Amino acid sequence: MNKPKTSHIPQEAFDWYDEYAHGMMDRRTFMKKLGGLAALGYSMAMLTSALLPNYALAEQVSFNDDDIKATYQTFDSPKGHSKGQGYLVVPTNQSSELPVVLVIHENRGLNPYVKDVARRLAKAGFIAFAPDALHPLGGYPGNDDEGRAMQRTMDREKIQNDFVAAAQFLKSHPRSNGKLGAVGFCFGGYIVNYLAAVDSTLLSAGVPFYGTPASKELRKNIKAPLMIQLGQLDERVNATWPEYETDLKANNVPYQMHMYPGAHHGFHNDSTGRYDEKNAELAWQRTLTFFTQKLV
Repeated sequence: MNKPKTSHIPQEAFDWYDEYAHGMMDRRTFMKKLGGLAALGYSMAMLTSALLPNYALAEQVSFNDDDIKATYQTFDSPKGHSKGQGYLVVPTNQSSELPVVLVIHENRGLNPYVKDVARRLAKAGFIAFAPDALHPLGGYPGNDDEGRAMQRTMDREKIQNDFVAAAQFLKSHPRSNGKLGAVGFCFGGYIVNYLAAVDSTLLSAGVPFYGTPASKELRKNIKAPLMIQLGQLDERVNATWPEYETDLKANNVPYQMHMYPGAHHGFHNDSTGRYDEKNAELAWQRTLTFFTQKLV
């Protein structure tokens, strides 16, 4: 299937979607604003197909791929919601110990795009684990709107503790080489930054895609090298970067930041029109190289 072309869609439509997706605008207001563009010749079908996810577009590695094996695994989370669950993907063509990577979803639960990212990592030779923050409520509901609404009802501190528990679970996997990486998107990018800050011994490398930093008082704990991935048009997240960079420098944290020209928030997500194939591929290759350098 072809991804919708978005070059002709006004920037404000993407800004409205970002506000809607992050709880700063309700769906009724969002749809009303999109409807206002009809006078300029944009159909609702065109706009919604470009902005809302179509997960039929997001599969790059099939769960039937012979090189990987995917299962669901539960883990204990005594400081979180007691029990957690995630999507574990293991390479089948290697028998040695391997580096492990936690894959952290956006603010809507473990959707098909994030599961595919876990499969891509396993295909590249990493053991990947993608927890679902919504597991205590029955798991990702199959719909992003419902998933966002569900996640907003949950205790944020407990969710964060669930991801800490998931990281510990993955790091202790029988085939783990003891080096843990984490990659996350949007809310997941924040969680990567949080995991690096809440326990300086937990991560060996982190790649937050367009994620906000952990609270200022925690940042002094960061030791793991970070690769920060940002989209040029993502004003909301980019506004947090200068102060975060100042703190990383002050604490001698090894980091690199890549700013992708013309890219929106969510540019790596290939299920929506915000997807930027050229920048997403470059960012992903940089991510794999970084993990290989820091974890193998």
